[in-house]
Amino acid sequence: MRGFMPVIESLLDTDLYKFTMMQEILHHQPETQAIYAFKCRNTPVSSLALLKNEIEAQLDHLCSLRFSESELAYLGKLRFIKSDFVDFLRLFQLQRRFISISVSETDPDLLDIRVAGPMLHCMLFEIYVLSIVNEVYFRQFPAGPALATGRAYLQAKLATLKNLSQQAMPANPFVFFDFGTRRRFSRVWHAEMVGLLVKEASPYFRGTSNVLLAMQYGVTPIGTMAHEYMQAFQCFGSRLRDFQTNALEHWVREYRGDLGIALTDVVGTDAFLRDFDLYFCKLFDGLRHDSGDPFEWGEKVIAHYKKMNIDYGTKQLVFSDGLTLDKSIALYRHFAPRTRTGFGIGTHLSNDCGQNPLQIVMKLVSCNGQPVAKVSDTAGKGMCEDENFLNYLCDVFQISRQ
Repeated sequence: MRGFMPVIESLLDTDLYKFTMMQEILHHQPETQAIYAFKCRNTPVSSLALLKNEIEAQLDHLCSLRFSESELAYLGKLRFIKSDFVDFLRLFQLQRRFISISVSETDPDLLDIRVAGPMLHCMLFEIYVLSIVNEVYFRQFPAGPALATGRAYLQAKLATLKNLSQQAMPANPFVFFDFGTRRRFSRVWHAEMVGLLVKEASPYFRGTSNVLLAMQYGVTPIGTMAHEYMQAFQCFGSRLRDFQTNALEHWVREYRGDLGIALTDVVGTDAFLRDFDLYFCKLFDGLRHDSGDPFEWGEKVIAHYKKMNIDYGTKQLVFSDGLTLDKSIALYRHFAPRTRTGFGIGTHLSNDCGQNPLQIVMKLVSCNGQPVAKVSDTAGKGMCEDENFLNYLCDVFQISRQ
């Protein structure tokens, strides 16, 4: 019988923005209660429900882990991480009682995974759970051919980058980052892939969202905020109409110039830009795209900066929605003559191994006993479990249902 092989061996094996959001919650909303829900957006080749016992065992192991002193020392050297947060993490351990897993009532092949409890003790589960489900799922298929395919595809990407270096470059260089932790084929392949990019993709490869790999390879950890941070402010005391400005204001006060890329699509980019006034345009370094047509989004953002009389050439457009290297280069050629760009590539790097990737997410659905929602700029990427609240949110922000 095959021995147990843990998917997660370090609590640093997650994305940086989990820590940056967690620190802000610790400092300003530590009493928050939250519920997160798992969702698979596509149809898996084989049943996820059959993997329930193995995933349960992986969660048991995950909840036995603690941060090491060397890991805490690394986090403490990041200038935006505060010492009290490091002290909190020194005592931190994920609690198994906060996460449950069952077979979906609506589809016997899918899983219903939910996390419920104090937000500070639940928000780290997301990336670990997605990594575990992915790796346990892909262990069903022969690893040798998949890794051979992944290595061949990665070499082709490196060749594309070498050809790019021979072309005339605008003042703003092409840069990309690994955003693939949540969708990776396996932990081992993810580490191999990032290591090869560090060695052979310079100067284009500028870092990874994965904190453990950033520490191991000496590259920059990348990330600021995700949807859950903005969503939580839908129930943090202010009027619902003001949740975006409240969230951005808290971020500015917490990080005071660091981590200056804001996410635009919690209730759609149009509604976001109505709140992203001159004050925020000046304070934030740029914006991140995560849904909708990226070319239209970029033009809309540039037009907004122009309307605010902001020199948009000093700002950065970060793209992170289902990117391939070729699509990233096309977006770069379109926008780089006018402004700075950056590209967070996920599945196309960490799970481009010949298998059909899972489209899985784990989103915040309730905060302090109230529903929260993500609407998105792409139909099917939104998530809300309360139709009445979703209708109210769309009415308040004058947006259409996705």
